[in-house]
Amino acid sequence: MTVKLKVKRVKINVISAYASQGGCEMEEKEEFWSELDEVVEGVPRNERLVIGADFNGHVDEGNRGDEEVMGRCGLRERNVEGQMVVDFAKRMEIAVMNTYFKRKEDHRVTYKSGGSCTQGDYILCRRCNLKEIGDCKVLAGDSVARQHRMVVCRMVLEVKKKKRRVKKKTERRIRWWKLKVEDYIVRFGEEVRQGLGGGEEMLDDWATTAEMINKTGKHKEKEVGKI
Repeated sequence: MTVKLKVKRVKINVISAYASQGGCEMEEKEEFWSELDEVVEGVPRNERLVIGADFNGHVDEGNRGDEEVMGRCGLRERNVEGQMVVDFAKRMEIAVMNTYFKRKEDHRVTYKSGGSCTQGDYILCRRCNLKEIGDCKVLAGDSVARQHRMVVCRMVLEVKKKKRRVKKKTERRIRWWKLKVEDYIVRFGEEVRQGLGGGEEMLDDWATTAEMINKTGKHKEKEVGKI
């Protein structure tokens, strides 16, 4: 079963699965892993992935040679089913969360029946999102199914703020065409002349003259009913 959640702008795909039991034929086990591979591969790489499953296997207490997908806080010696979990994690670039957090055994045991205590239920996520996992443990005493105990995982999402687009301020276009009106021509010319010092002759410095013409034009644009 797969559920897609959206938190802010982050999409999270939660997959729930139940692996074939140890006594089942190898063909049935391989079929399960093949189907799970297909589901995981269908999740976009830019979306979060969380898998919660009863894999019916032990991944081991150590992690020698498998450091990229698990920690050293597992339980029991690795069996065939546990090796399948590790192999799956490697090919999908995900990690087994239960094994990264040091807890008392009672908070690592996921299955308890009489004197038998094992760890077979796991939570996995993408390796690239490991830094978002704050904790993963078993709630001692709480059962969600017969003999199976609840495994919880705390994920702290890093939600990047959307950058606000800054609207570029553009200068208003100067409506030079209004200088075709005789009255505007006279007034505009007088203001330019005054801005250049009030002399009868124009300056030889064209850069200064051009700057004053533009400055006067912008000023006139602000005057309602004028240029």
